[in-house]
Amino acid sequence: MKIIISPAKKMNRDTDSLEVRTLPVFLDKTEILMKWMKGLSREEAKALWKCNDKLTDLNFARFAGMDLGQGLTPAVISYEGIQYQYMAPSVMEERHHDYIQENLRILSGFYGVLKPFDGVAPYRLEMQAKAQVNDCKDLYEFWGEEIYRELTTEDSVILNLASKEYSKSVEPYLTKEDMFVTCVFGEWKEGKVIQKGTMAKMARGEMVRFLAERDAGCPEDAKAFDRLGYGFREELSADREYVFLKEG
Repeated sequence: MKIIISPAKKMNRDTDSLEVRTLPVFLDKTEILMKWMKGLSREEAKALWKCNDKLTDLNFARFAGMDLGQGLTPAVISYEGIQYQYMAPSVMEERHHDYIQENLRILSGFYGVLKPFDGVAPYRLEMQAKAQVNDCKDLYEFWGEEIYRELTTEDSVILNLASKEYSKSVEPYLTKEDMFVTCVFGEWKEGKVIQKGTMAKMARGEMVRFLAERDAGCPEDAKAFDRLGYGFREELSADREYVFLKEG
């Protein structure tokens, strides 16, 4: 089983806390994207990122000095988003690190697919960015089915904890043989399930930790998740969608 999650916009460099174990599988394609990004003017980059001047200057400088082989940080501690804070990889046991390295995959507009302990450089490039590289209209076309194929090289079971922006890089290529289960973390309001962004990110991080602690081997194992007030709701779920509601 592979568990997929989204990256975070905010990243840091930390070469001391945990060791890099591996390098990203699609470094050749990342090199193409890096060269393309380095060729943009500051204003072109700002328009692509849709961010303020401070973030533009930070990320423009990062790309200008970027080296994909030096000063790398394990991906799972480089990303600083809410999901990663609740996953808390820096305080995981070694066996849990081994579990996520084997089973967890981070989808990325810049790197394609990352193992948690792949060494990365801080960057900004969201999957939905209109980066027209190699005559492609966007990054979904640039990556094509390569992300899907990498995820399904060993088996065809995927537990989806990624946002729609990132799961869209996989879903168009799924076949009848694939088992692709999406987890929904929400609240019951006005007769329907409402999913709130921040709470869902917290739950996704907790779910990764929960699965690692139990050495989970199949999506069914996720149904026992009971953290942050969430519980699995069989009557609202389906074979390919597990719904967890926050009580109260």
